[in-house]
Amino acid sequence: MKPMLYFCFVIVLIRSASGFFEDLDARETSLSYLENDAAATSEPLMVPLTLIQGADSKGAVCLDGTLPGYHIHRGSGSGANSWLIHLEGGGWCNTIRNCVYRKTTRRGSAKFMEKQLPFTGILSNKAEENPDFFNWNRVKLRYCDGASFSGDSQNEGAQLYFRGQRIWLTAMQDLMAKGMQNADQALLSGCSAGGLASILHCDEFRDLFPKTTKVKCLSDAGMFLDAVDVSGGHTLRNMFAGVVSLQEVQKNLPITCTSQLDPTSCFFPQNLVANIKTPMFLLNAAYDAWQVNSYLIFLTLLWQFLSYFLDTLVAIPILFF
Repeated sequence: MKPMLYFCFVIVLIRSASGFFEDLDARETSLSYLENDAAATSEPLMVPLTLIQGADSKGAVCLDGTLPGYHIHRGSGSGANSWLIHLEGGGWCNTIRNCVYRKTTRRGSAKFMEKQLPFTGILSNKAEENPDFFNWNRVKLRYCDGASFSGDSQNEGAQLYFRGQRIWLTAMQDLMAKGMQNADQALLSGCSAGGLASILHCDEFRDLFPKTTKVKCLSDAGMFLDAVDVSGGHTLRNMFAGVVSLQEVQKNLPITCTSQLDPTSCFFPQNLVANIKTPMFLLNAAYDAWQVNSYLIFLTLLWQFLSYFLDTLVAIPILFF
């Protein structure tokens, strides 16, 4: 009977693992306080989606080939020549299967993106909620590539376009033409996968402007760690390795890192921040729920197994006794 129980344990664990990784790939961390102000009492500003016309001619498209887009609210008064660019987050896709699923969601296709989004927190136009940036030009760049705006390849068989780097460049060119080139000061921010993107693109963002422009970067919940999980494995590293390989992210990683480390290591912020020249702020919770869950994956799977086992034990005890 014991071998049979062990076999059942393995089957359940494998099935649970499959479902867990699908959730892990698609999950987004909870909204940061920088993006959401729970104390806000009035209705938030709703900002329409702007698709970047002509982006497809540059190969800058979402996973399904649709046009990328952003939401923009113009600045005024003292903030008329100040710009805040916020990179949307939303996990990654590291396999063909995950990316095919992702292109049927707002994280991979403009067809499913909200036509307008509320601007709250750091994007709010209310001085009492957002005293530092309320009257700046504020932009939220939608995330539809699955590799923190850094891939550059495609898979013809699955009709997938991994064009995050081109989306980033095309969006910046479009915004520069709309007045960002005249910025007195500019801040690149992002949350979660967008926080990682703000680290990856920080110096590129700085290089868009003259030396006289004050430029800084902010990564919110984007400091993902290359840590060993409780089972002795490398859950997050394995996921990142899939992202880097599938989407050919290595082409766009800083050479200051890739000349010394493997590409997957250079997708981890801990190996990038020391060489970033632009002033950067790092904001990360001491107990990041998403990362804790990643590193405790084995315990999560074990708990799923025990729950399943106990339910089954009660329902059909004859199979085990």
